[in-house]
Amino acid sequence: RVRGGDFSARIEDDTSKDEFGTLSRSFNRMTEQLEAQRSELMYANRRLDERRRFTETVLSGVSAGVIALDSNKKLTLYNRSSVAILSRVNKGLIEGEHITHFLPDIEELLGKAESLPTDVSEGTMVLENNEKTITLHVRVTVEHLGNEIEGFIITFDDITQLVVAQRSAAWADVARRVAHEIKNPLTPIQLSAERIKRKYLKFITED
Repeated sequence: RVRGGDFSARIEDDTSKDEFGTLSRSFNRMTEQLEAQRSELMYANRRLDERRRFTETVLSGVSAGVIALDSNKKLTLYNRSSVAILSRVNKGLIEGEHITHFLPDIEELLGKAESLPTDVSEGTMVLENNEKTITLHVRVTVEHLGNEIEGFIITFDDITQLVVAQRSAAWADVARRVAHEIKNPLTPIQLSAERIKRKYLKFITED
């Protein structure tokens, strides 16, 4: 029964003090310990599974892309938003691949995060293919296990439309200022022309 995985198996209590009694009591203690350890392992696995499902549910509802790396900077986990964002420039995520395959310019941010492990390192990078360009705001945090780096968490947002809006606003402001500068000298010219017209209109005759 024990070999088949039934750790509830017990030998009937034997109060004798000979070898058989000692053996039966030792056997019962062993199966009790095995049963308790298996229960603890099953509980721990359930908790891990619940936490994994909770994490996946949370990540699936986040609009930002989230990528987890191991200490070698290889992809171990990602959410749906990261797939959706990177697919805009035809970049597919593959577990086990180095992060530079997906974010070629991220090495500098990763190095900064390693040198400042308690801070969030962030920056902007541009991804492009032959047809489209996107701008990402990227943040990198370091995961530690003791004094060793266990991995990295990368989050990023597609800020392409924000950048376009900011540029449009900047150009609109430039146009407004240029129009203002053009209009300023025209005003006194117009006033002078009107004064001349009023003063000399009576001397002007049509042939």
